[in-house]
Amino acid sequence: MKVLFVIGTRPEAIKLAPVILECQKKKGIQVLVCSTGQHKELLDSAFEQWSLIPDIELDVMQAGQGLNELLSKLLSQLDIVLSDAKPDCVVVQGDTSSCLAGALASFQRKIPVYHVEAGLRTNDKSAPFPEELNRQLVSRIAHVHFAPTEKNKRALLREGISDNNIVVTGNTVIDALMMCQKKMTPESNPEILKLQGIYEPKKKLLLVTGHRRENIGAGFLELIDALRELASNPSLQIIYPLHLNPAVREPMIQALGKTDGIFLIEALGYEAFVWLMSKSFLIISDSGGVQEEAPSLNKPVLVLREQTEREEAIEAGTVKLIGTLKEAIVHGVQELIEDEDAYMEMTQKPNPYGDGMAAKRIVDFLASVE
Repeated sequence: MKVLFVIGTRPEAIKLAPVILECQKKKGIQVLVCSTGQHKELLDSAFEQWSLIPDIELDVMQAGQGLNELLSKLLSQLDIVLSDAKPDCVVVQGDTSSCLAGALASFQRKIPVYHVEAGLRTNDKSAPFPEELNRQLVSRIAHVHFAPTEKNKRALLREGISDNNIVVTGNTVIDALMMCQKKMTPESNPEILKLQGIYEPKKKLLLVTGHRRENIGAGFLELIDALRELASNPSLQIIYPLHLNPAVREPMIQALGKTDGIFLIEALGYEAFVWLMSKSFLIISDSGGVQEEAPSLNKPVLVLREQTEREEAIEAGTVKLIGTLKEAIVHGVQELIEDEDAYMEMTQKPNPYGDGMAAKRIVDFLASVE
């Protein structure tokens, strides 16, 4: 069986790396990796982390390009890839434009699509945008749905997808996190060595990330005001790895670049980011991956969103939705600093997203397909 993996962004690379590595160990499976380059710099870093070299590299990004132009380029270039490679199936992950284009281009050529991380839903097409609709569209196309949780499976069943086409696997990001922790070498990682130069162990580390389109503008202005106020607490240290998107990073640099107690740093490789998460007291983020990873590190997450497609973490109590209003952000952080019971309540819970065996379950299924 020839399996083509379509990967466009760093989260996709991180979450598919365990599956690819597991496939490479399996006799009878030929692996091809196509990098669309949707997030090229971050994507290259992720591939390097896992010692993966893409077989096919596309170049779809252009400054100022809109979503429709990106999708158009992805579809046309992936169609050529499919025509040349002639895979037996295509594996896509998550909810990105690359994921949608990989699924749609494969469907048009009658190539089976396997969707990793299927069934996550907010059921609000505008949040997250455009990811929620991307994921729903891929679910209409996919032949097999690898759902991380039983809740995700139930969402797919409600949409009329057959139980026979759904496999509950756990989330592969937990596999990636565990693999990273096992092979982590802080003493030889330049990024971690640099972080050790600014990290202050005697202070509580507040780790911040943000990149969602729906938060650009008013949402991030509220976050800026909240971080300014929180930085006045001498017991706190704030570290914020900036996203590469100019619309996200530039307002932060202009507003917070000279604020005492706040360290704006460049985006990190996965190993360094895992190290930083492990040192944090708590995390503020609008990232889906962080909501999944942090519970395995016993770190609470305050989510800068009004709703999430990762409801399992909310139900488990490991993350809390706080939105983007300054008052809610400041209150959420101060509560966890001042109330030890509230902090312990969020950190002493099992991770609802799996046991680190998701990739094996996925590859075992792929190997069983005739």
